[in-house]
Amino acid sequence: MNPKFYLLALLCLTPLVGLSGAEKPNLIFLFADDQSTDSMGCYGNPDVQTPHLDQLSADGVTFDRHYNTTSICMASRASVMTGMYEYKTGCNFSHGDLVASIWRKSYPVLLLEAGYTTAFAGKFGFELMEGPKGKKLPLPEKDFDRWGGSPGQSSYATKENKSMVGYAAEYPHSTLSYGAFGRDFVKGSAKSEKPFCLSISFKAPHKPATPDPKFDEVYKGKAFRKPENYGREHGEHFSKQSKQGRQYSRFHEWNYSDKFDEVMATYHQQIYAIDVAVGMIREALVESGEADNTVIIYSSDNGFFCGAHGYGSKVLPYEESARVPLIIFDPRHPNSGKKLRSGAVTGGIDFAPTMLKLAGVTVPENMDGVDLMKLYQEPEAAVRDSLLLINVWGNLPTQSLAVVTDELKYIYWGYAAGDFEVTEELFDLNKDPLELKNEAENPEYREALEAMRTAYDQHLQDWKMEAVAYNNYQIYGTLFDRKVSWPEKAALLGQPRRKK
Repeated sequence: MNPKFYLLALLCLTPLVGLSGAEKPNLIFLFADDQSTDSMGCYGNPDVQTPHLDQLSADGVTFDRHYNTTSICMASRASVMTGMYEYKTGCNFSHGDLVASIWRKSYPVLLLEAGYTTAFAGKFGFELMEGPKGKKLPLPEKDFDRWGGSPGQSSYATKENKSMVGYAAEYPHSTLSYGAFGRDFVKGSAKSEKPFCLSISFKAPHKPATPDPKFDEVYKGKAFRKPENYGREHGEHFSKQSKQGRQYSRFHEWNYSDKFDEVMATYHQQIYAIDVAVGMIREALVESGEADNTVIIYSSDNGFFCGAHGYGSKVLPYEESARVPLIIFDPRHPNSGKKLRSGAVTGGIDFAPTMLKLAGVTVPENMDGVDLMKLYQEPEAAVRDSLLLINVWGNLPTQSLAVVTDELKYIYWGYAAGDFEVTEELFDLNKDPLELKNEAENPEYREALEAMRTAYDQHLQDWKMEAVAYNNYQIYGTLFDRKVSWPEKAALLGQPRRKK
C-alpha cells in the first residue's frame, strides 16, 4: 500500500470513545485456504513478508489460540457460515452436503435479511441439498447482492472462474482478482446508505501450488527456517492411527523432506499475493471513506503441517493442522491500535455469531459459537472452557475426536482393529506448545487427564443428542465413546476385531 494511504488510514481509523449508538458497521470476512499460523510476520516468522496482514494485526487484536473445529475445507466452511459444529451441519466430504434449511440460518442469509448489502467471492467450498435425501441445489448466488463465487475447489486461473471472468485480463491469477472484486464492491457499496458485508474466500495457498508469477522474485532462492518440531523424529510419539492417512505420506510426497526451501518459497509466495489483495481492499476502504466503520476479520479454513512432526497436509487435530491465524480489527473500538493479543481458545464456529452481534442481529439458538468481541474488549478473558476438534474424514483409523482448553489438549483415537490399540494423547500446551511429549501415561497428569476425559465425554454427549440424523453422523456417538469396547464398535462397523 502507498505510504500516503497508511497515513490517511491512521487518521481515519482513530477509535471512537464508545460504541453505544454507533451506526451498524460494515463487515469484511477474509478467509485463506490451508494457511498455517507460522506463515506471517505477526505470528513470529522472520522469513516471510506479510506487511498488510502485519499492519492489520497491529491495528486490531491478534488471536494466538484460534482453531478450526474441523480441519478440512468443506466441513470447516460450513461450520464458519452456520456457527455450528460439523455434527450439526452434517456437511463434509464422504458424508454429504449442507441441507438448505440450515443454510437459511447462515450469517450471509441473516445479514441480507437484516438489510445488509452482501457479496461473496472465491471458493464456496460446499454444496447445498434440498433435504437430507433431496436433490442437489445450485450455489446460492441469489442470496448475495454481488457474486464472485465458484464451485468445488475453484481455479487459480481467473478465466476459469465463471463469475470472475471480467477480472481475468487485468488479474489472470485468482488471488488478486479477489482483491479487485473486494475493492470494487467496497467502493460501490460506499455510495449506498446500507451497511455491507463482504466475504472473500481465497483459494491460496491450497495445493496444487500455483503461485502468481508476478511475485516470483519475492522468495527466489530463499532459505527458510524449519519448525522446531520438523521431521519424523518429532512425530514418533504420535498415535499409530495418525500415521495411516495421506498426512503422513505427504511429508515425502510433497517434498518437505528433500526440497523444503523450494516448497516453502512457493507456499509463502501464494500467501504474499493474499497479503497484496488485503492491501487492495484496505486501500479501497480508505479511499471510499468507509475505513472508520468497517470491521475486518482475517483467518483460514485450516492450518497446514509443512513438515512439522514429519507430516504434510492437514485434517489431524495437532496444532499445525488445527490452529490457524485470526485477526480482528474494529476501528471504532478504543482497544484498536494497541497491538493487543488474546490467548483465549476460539474456534471457526465463532465467526457467525460475532458478525451477527456486530450487526445487531439476534444470534440463533442453534449456533454453538460465541461473540469474539468480548475478547476484543478484554483480551485476557476467556469465552469457553473447552472446544471440540473433529475429524470424521479419511481412513477410519485416522478419525478422531479431541478437546482443547486454555492449557491442555486431549485426543481420543478409538480404532483398535488388527494391531491397533485405543490410544489417548494428552499435551500440555502451555509447557509443550510443539506437542513433543504425550503426557497421557504420566502419573503427574492423572488428574488433568481425568478432567479432560470429563470434558470430552460432555462434548460427546452433546453429539449424541444434537447430531443430524442423516449423513452417517449418529454412528460416531458410539465410535467415539470411550466406554464402549472395540468388539462392540467393530460389530457396528463390520470391522475385524483386534488380534490376540
